[in-house]
Amino acid sequence: MADVGGVAADHLRSYIERIERLEEEKKGIADDIKEIFAEAKGTGFDVKAMRAVLRLRKMDKADVQEQEYMIDLYKHALGMAADENPAEDDAENEPEAAAF
Repeated sequence: MADVGGVAADHLRSYIERIERLEEEKKGIADDIKEIFAEAKGTGFDVKAMRAVLRLRKMDKADVQEQEYMIDLYKHALGMAADENPAEDDAENEPEAAAF
């Protein structure tokens, strides 16, 4: 094993080659995933929604619930919630009801 400037060249080369092999495998897997998404899209699935579901499945249940709560809270604050009643919104926008 040759040391160059205090670095074991054989060890370094081994690490670099292992990383390169893994990068190639990663690229192959990424290509496979792209093909699966294309196949799903071709059969009518919404790829964007699928990616969102995949992201949620990776998350802890408590984190998912917290994120959903925050999204719902923000949607309500912006008047975007599906269950909001327009008549209630008008009442909330009166000067007396404003909480500033």
